[in-house]
Amino acid sequence: MYKVFSATLGIAIFIINCICQVEAAPSSWLLEQRSPYNSQVQELKSLHYTPLATASKAWKVCALVPHLKDAYWIGINYGLMRHAKQLNIHLDLYEANSYYGVSRQLEQLEQCLQADYDAILLGAVAPDILSFYPKKITKPIIALVNQLSSERVNTRVGVNWYQMGSMVGEFIKRNAKQQVQVALLTGPKKVGGSNWVEQGLRAAINDSHVQIKAIRHADNNRNLHRKQLQLQLKDFVPEYIIGSAVAIEASVSLLKQKGLTEKIKLVSTYLSPATLRGLYRGKVIYANDDQVVLQGKLAVDVIVRELEGAKPFGDIGPKIIPLDNNAPAQSALTNSLAPAEFYPKYKVTAN
Repeated sequence: MYKVFSATLGIAIFIINCICQVEAAPSSWLLEQRSPYNSQVQELKSLHYTPLATASKAWKVCALVPHLKDAYWIGINYGLMRHAKQLNIHLDLYEANSYYGVSRQLEQLEQCLQADYDAILLGAVAPDILSFYPKKITKPIIALVNQLSSERVNTRVGVNWYQMGSMVGEFIKRNAKQQVQVALLTGPKKVGGSNWVEQGLRAAINDSHVQIKAIRHADNNRNLHRKQLQLQLKDFVPEYIIGSAVAIEASVSLLKQKGLTEKIKLVSTYLSPATLRGLYRGKVIYANDDQVVLQGKLAVDVIVRELEGAKPFGDIGPKIIPLDNNAPAQSALTNSLAPAEFYPKYKVTAN
C-alpha cells in the first residue's frame, strides 16, 4: 500500500513516500493436528483453524525461550508479539541466552510462577527441564516449539522435528543418483530439535545412496559453525552439507572463500532470510519452511483459548513447506519470516 504525503515550504516541495505493508487478518490458518502426542512418528491430519479476533479479558502470559540469536526464534518472537497485540493481552518474554541456560530458565520459570501471570508458554532449553523444578506448578503451561516431557503439559505448538529431518533426507535421496557422503552441522547435542532431526534424516536415507559421514554440533552461532565446518573440510569434503539455517549461512561464505561452491550442495533444516536468499541465488538447494511466525501467533491463540475454557490441543502446528530454488517471493512468506526491520521485543501491554 502506498501513501504519499506532500508538504510545501516556500518554493520547495518535499514528497515523502511511505511504503506500509498491511497484513490482512486470515479467516483461517491451515494447520496439522498430530497424534500420538509427543511422539516421533505421528499421524498428520489437516486442520483449518479460525484464530480469535480478541480475548475475553486482558490475560497475562509469560513466554520463556532459549534465545533470540537467530531468525528462527526472532520469527517466533514476532508472531507472539503480533498476535498478543491483536488479542489485546499482556505478554512478557524472557530468554535463557542459549540452550545451555538450564539454571537461568528455571529461575525465569520461578519468577513467572510467582508473579501474577495467568499462563506460561515454555520454549524449553531441555525436554526434561520441568523435572528439575522442585516446587508445585500451579499455572497452565504450553510447550512452545520444543519438546517438553511432563505429565502436566498436554499441548505443544510447533512442528515435528523428526518429520523435518525426514523431509530433508527424502529430498537428498531423490536427488542422489549415486553414492554421496553427507556432513551434518547441527545445534547443541540432544537439545532443541537437533536429535530428532538427525533421527528423521537417518530413517529417510536408510538403504539409499546417501551416507552420513560426519556430524558436528555447535550452539547457534555463525562463528562456531564456521569453525566446525573448517575442521570438517580438513577431514574430508562431502557432497552435501546439511545444517541449521545458522550453519548454512556460515557455510555459504566459507565455501565461496575456498572455491567449493560448485562442489558442495547446501541443505538447510529450516528457513531464515539468508537461506532464502541462498535459495534464490542457487547457493542453497533446499530448506524446510515450518512457518515460525504462524507458530508464534498460534501459541498465543491456543493459550488464550485454554485460559477461556478450551480443552488441551495436543500436538498442533503449521504444515512444513518444502522450498527449493523455485521458492516464492519473500512477500508471500509473511507467516515464515519476521520483517527485515523487526527487532526482538520483550513486552506487549494490553490497552
